[in-house]
Amino acid sequence: MLAADRDALVCDLAETYGILEYRALPAGLLAVLASGLRENARIRQRLAAQPADTHTLLLAAMVDRLSFLAWAQTRQAQQGTGRPPSVLQALLGQPHTPGGLMAFDTAADYEAARAKILKGGYDGN
Repeated sequence: MLAADRDALVCDLAETYGILEYRALPAGLLAVLASGLRENARIRQRLAAQPADTHTLLLAAMVDRLSFLAWAQTRQAQQGTGRPPSVLQALLGQPHTPGGLMAFDTAADYEAARAKILKGGYDGN
């Protein structure tokens, strides 16, 4: 954890346990305390490559569904335009693709995405 992001671990230890100087603790105790940090601790999110905690991601998904339902009742929806952008995709760092369209910079990028889609493993990146 220290190697991954020392600052995040220091902040989490200070916030959770009130420990301001982690070097004063025995290594074994520090390991136990670090493993006991909550799921949404900064260091745990960093190690899991999570941009936000689960609660925030679920709220973003709920906003997306609600905004889609509201949009679906408009004239724009009947014409297939003006779909609201996804908050969840923005949090996850995924590009907004109106109408599910994808764009590629090169033919090689397209062929690589096509191959992934045909294999069933395309994740949008």
